Amino acid sequence: MIVTRVTYDLDVLRSFSTGIALGSYARAADKLGRSTSAVSAQLKKLESQAGTPLLRKAGRGLELTQAGETMLAYAHRLLELNDEAVAAVNGTSLQGEVRVGLQEDLGEAVLPAALARFARAHPKVHIDACVARSAELQERLAAGQLDFALVWNVGWDPANLHVERIVRLPLQWIGPASLATLDASWWSQYARRGARAAKEPLPLILLDAPCPLRGIVTATLESAGLRWRRAFSSASLGALWAATSAGLGLSVRTAFGLPAHVRIIDRAGTALPALPQIDLALVRPTAAPEPAAGRLAALLVDAIRRANDGAAA
Repeated sequence: MIVTRVTYDLDVLRSFSTGIALGSYARAADKLGRSTSAVSAQLKKLESQAGTPLLRKAGRGLELTQAGETMLAYAHRLLELNDEAVAAVNGTSLQGEVRVGLQEDLGEAVLPAALARFARAHPKVHIDACVARSAELQERLAAGQLDFALVWNVGWDPANLHVERIVRLPLQWIGPASLATLDASWWSQYARRGARAAKEPLPLILLDAPCPLRGIVTATLESAGLRWRRAFSSASLGALWAATSAGLGLSVRTAFGLPAHVRIIDRAGTALPALPQIDLALVRPTAAPEPAAGRLAALLVDAIRRANDGAAA
């Protein structure tokens, strides 16, 4: 008995994956340099090979079926391995050093997987990683001590540097995993609407200056007519999470890279004001980096976007 094996076309899987990532197969066609009809034909071929629908209509758009979710997960893995193989073959001669700067939020969330992929493809390249706060990374970039950095860009317009926005994320109110940990003497006043007359100021957990988020948070509260007090401060993000977990007050950060012992507070029905969005940017001295630096930057950016897409799903 002859068994016919199905071999999925990586080019088709890339179109499928790109369309899901962009939310539109018309946009995917533009990005991939193909016609919309060509991408549509690829999707029909993929569904024919799969033997089951991968997409279904949802209002004016499309959404994945259960089979489509499974296919997408495997498409990511296959494309990642393909791209890693291409980079490994083409980049075996890469040598030297890459100096990268990262915020603390990103170190544990995206660095391990991206570093592992890069090291497998480019074993002769040494990586010097600086995990620090925005102010230090900005200083190092200005001094030419980093090949690139991933920085929360809050009110910073660097001269002579190339800035590319990676994601824009809303700031969030962060509290302990169990809100029962918070002292009811003040939390009961903010856990409901109409806290303008609250007797207790809102306790804040903040990074030491210089920290651009401090000004954003305090200005937002003052604009809302709410009082605040500094309950805890530290130069360490880990220390802030420990204080937040202990219920000393509320902190403010994006949803990216939060540890398990803290949580985002749903501000619906509370007196907590809405917070603005901030950009995570890739900053480097030039738009055309050295090959090794460009490859590592691309891997980190891809990891960040995937982590953000997963959190939003």
